[in-house]
Amino acid sequence: MNKKELEYFRNLLQEELDALLVKAGIVVGELIGTAYTNESDPLDRATEEQARNNQLRIRDRESRLIGKIRKSLQAIDEGTYGICEACEEPIDIARLKARPVTSYCITCKTKQEAFERVIGS
Repeated sequence: MNKKELEYFRNLLQEELDALLVKAGIVVGELIGTAYTNESDPLDRATEEQARNNQLRIRDRESRLIGKIRKSLQAIDEGTYGICEACEEPIDIARLKARPVTSYCITCKTKQEAFERVIGS
């Protein structure tokens, strides 16, 4: 991968990281600021709790994505970005554009997913 491509992915990943961190800060503030209401209707309480759980689930996914982005940025700094962790071959640029945080080429990822389906993970 050439310098221009690496800089493209560094900027792409950094912009996504910055956006996620800003969004996470806003949402965490909202979740902390939102106290449970003392609704007398159990259905209202259940609806409120479900909405809160959904927000927490989304935040958890975003938190994992932040970790993957940071790992990808570190790989760029170390010169290992775009190299498959399994076979150590270059990952196709089209795959990186579709999934910039990937650390596996499509062949190895497909094998990994097939294995996970077999063992039931």
